[in-house]
Amino acid sequence: MNSTQLSILIQVADCGSFSKAAEKLYISATAIMKQMNFLEACVGVPLLIRTNHGIQLTDAGRSLYKDARFLMQYSEEAVQRARQTILTNQYVIRVGTSLLIPSNILMDLWNKVNDINPQFKLKIVPFNDDFATPAMTNHTVGKDFDFIIGLYDKVAWKDYSNVYELGRYHFFFAVSRNHRLASKKELSLPDLYGERLMMIKRGNSPVIDGIRDYIENEHPAIEIEDTPYSYDIEVFNRCEQSGAVLLTIDNWKNIHPALVTIPTECDCTIPYGIMYPLNPSEGVKRFLEAIKKAKTA
Repeated sequence: MNSTQLSILIQVADCGSFSKAAEKLYISATAIMKQMNFLEACVGVPLLIRTNHGIQLTDAGRSLYKDARFLMQYSEEAVQRARQTILTNQYVIRVGTSLLIPSNILMDLWNKVNDINPQFKLKIVPFNDDFATPAMTNHTVGKDFDFIIGLYDKVAWKDYSNVYELGRYHFFFAVSRNHRLASKKELSLPDLYGERLMMIKRGNSPVIDGIRDYIENEHPAIEIEDTPYSYDIEVFNRCEQSGAVLLTIDNWKNIHPALVTIPTECDCTIPYGIMYPLNPSEGVKRFLEAIKKAKTA
């Protein structure tokens, strides 16, 4: 005996015939009769009186009908209570996104999380790529939004945000499509001799500072030009307009249509991950745990 058979019994008793119950349930009358035969065989006693004038319940049928209605109603209420629990504990997670700090990586993980964690709702919060100081960033993480997905080796992040690493980006070089190096499939540092290489100024990224030290010591023929601590679209514009080479990452290869992004022969990488407040809310904690499970699944 199962819930489907009990539902059919209720419908047959309410309609008084197999054919009318079949119309209500959008299945054939033959299927209705088979299900009732199975139910009677399972219970072990007659439940229905079949006549030319319709269907009536036996005493056993009336008893089962009454209990079946109670069970079906209780089952529906149980489902509603479960759904209400989800709604009561629903969390809205605000994800910051910009041109240089896109949320697409989190969206890929979100597709895995959403099916089994309906209590989370995402709100995408756009912002401009113009915050370069800890004070400005501190105003956003945990206040305007709960998460940012981006590079996290920057010194500015470390005092006021936690990080969950997702992976590593590879460094690339970007040049104007009219640049002499634009047709190269891969670039080595000697290819950049006599060129200006744009990279963020010293003191904000230990990884990039290490690259700068290596270039200054081993490849002094490359002139290094400082950019602000954080890139914005104007840095890419300046690269294209000035004919310089820009140190960039693979995730930014489509930022500027007039630039060509070329791999380097060295396997240099920089970590990226989810940056979230030092004192995250309960919803943020739960969402992060769901993300971690999805990433390792």
